[in-house]
Amino acid sequence: MASRERDWIAQAEYDLLHARHALDDGDFEWACFAARQAAEKALKAVYQSIGALVISGHGLRDMLSGLGHDLAVPRPLMEAGRVLDRHYVLARYPDAHPSGAPHEHYSRREASQAVKYADQIVRFCQSRLS
Repeated sequence: MASRERDWIAQAEYDLLHARHALDDGDFEWACFAARQAAEKALKAVYQSIGALVISGHGLRDMLSGLGHDLAVPRPLMEAGRVLDRHYVLARYPDAHPSGAPHEHYSRREASQAVKYADQIVRFCQSRLS
């Protein structure tokens, strides 16, 4: 089976663009979720490039840890992954919060941080694919 890392990184870049648009539009929960998705897809691109065609789970921190020894993942990226992982469920599901819809729980500050962290992870992954 052919590797699809170029498709994964292309979609990661597109998801990051969507996260920026959502941030600009004030859709902060979607900005956070799209940013998190961008980081996940970028990491999956790297995994495919090193021959790991199947990745178990969706945890960014775990994915980054798995690359750590071989690709020298900087410590700040591990923190970025940890923060972004929070947005996988919380940004989408009303019952993930004690009360209120997800959009009531997110701010521009959180969304800006998520986009920044996703950008760092996507850039790291792009550099490993070049």
